[in-house]
Amino acid sequence: MLSLVPTPIGNIADISLRSLEVLSNAHIMLCEDTRVTKKLIHLLKERYDLTMLEPKFISLHSHNESEFIATVTPDFFDQNVVYVSDAGMPGISDPGQLLVRYCQMNNIDYDILPGANAALSAFVASGFIETKMLFFGFLPHKGNDRSAALQEALFNGYTTILYESPKRLDKLLAEIATAAPDRQLFLAKEITKKYQRFYRGKAFEVMHQMEKEIRGEWVVVIEASEAKGASLSEQDILALDIPKKAASKLIAKITGENPKECYTRLLQL
Repeated sequence: MLSLVPTPIGNIADISLRSLEVLSNAHIMLCEDTRVTKKLIHLLKERYDLTMLEPKFISLHSHNESEFIATVTPDFFDQNVVYVSDAGMPGISDPGQLLVRYCQMNNIDYDILPGANAALSAFVASGFIETKMLFFGFLPHKGNDRSAALQEALFNGYTTILYESPKRLDKLLAEIATAAPDRQLFLAKEITKKYQRFYRGKAFEVMHQMEKEIRGEWVVVIEASEAKGASLSEQDILALDIPKKAASKLIAKITGENPKECYTRLLQL
């Protein structure tokens, strides 16, 4: 059997009793990073007097997940197999979904334990009343792909949740200040940890509030655009001040058109 177990995103006290039970009976521990998981197990043993089997730790991360799935056999799951990511819910900007799909295709029993999740925690803390939301995870780092993804995140009509690293947070806020200067944002830093911080306001206001305090992992919640629930039209996208290549990718997403063909068509307009 496979169990996907969420781990605390900061405060170790957020581990559930059920998670402790599943971890204590694991024969195989699939880990995003074995070093991080072993450290967590050590802390859990100390704090909760956790008695465990002696599981085998196997590294399973985004770079080797496909290879692992291609080589594993169904009888591997005759034991108690547990997957944990470094922090939070497996499958949310972390591996896990391919394991679930493998179990579905091979009639293997699996279970998903509920638990800590930074995106949902920040969404609730934001106070934005539009409860329909989209989770984008991390945007592309640069280029037209980033421009197109940001436009989609800003103008989809729903409350939108992003993850961002401290290295690119200033860049993201500057981009939002240019593209949607009046949009309300909510930023959460280091959720559940000692230095947890919340910031709310327009992009330029948040930049001032933070006073360069950008260390740590961030969740950015973007208030829904005014046309709540509405989709962008091709004309809406063409009216945006973005490169044609970025516009073609956005249009292709809403029309199903081939992006290259769409780009060629836009060049002929």
